Amino acid sequence: MQRRTSYHPDAYLERRRNVIQGLQVRTKILEVMEENARARTIQEVASLTVLSYAVSRHHLRLLEAERIVKRTRKRPYKWRLTGKGQRRLNHVGE
Repeated sequence: MQRRTSYHPDAYLERRRNVIQGLQVRTKILEVMEENARARTIQEVASLTVLSYAVSRHHLRLLEAERIVKRTRKRPYKWRLTGKGQRRLNHVGE
């Protein structure tokens, strides 16, 4: 029997195939980005999610192509959420 896992609504990509491992990684990244509403470097995202720098960069670029995150113009690049996409329903019925 398969266990059903909940993924962040913005982890689903429109232009790419959504595999389970990618959904899990993007969910981790998006949760870290939502945790504190400030821009973060790839190194910060990688250390907070316990992922490698390359994996974090790859998925941030995928999310950037979908316009879910945006990076600053100057180095060191900082990434932030754009507000595009679906939102979680944390307190349904309250």
